[in-house]
Amino acid sequence: MKNIKIFSSSTCPNCTLVKDLIKEKGYEYEEKNVSLDAEAKKELISLGYMGVPIIFVDDEVVVGFNKQKLEELL
Repeated sequence: MKNIKIFSSSTCPNCTLVKDLIKEKGYEYEEKNVSLDAEAKKELISLGYMGVPIIFVDDEVVVGFNKQKLEELL
């Protein structure tokens, strides 16, 4: 099983695409919505990122909706 964490926001269309792709592949994920969760936003910034989606798949990081990279990792 993959360890997947997605930093997203409520108004991000690419975040929805990422979540749909991961669900389609049959994986579960932890979502941290930075527009609803101030701690998630602080965590994202502390990791050096300002935008979403940021996707962690095990030890790999995908910035934005990069379908090819996500499919390789999944």
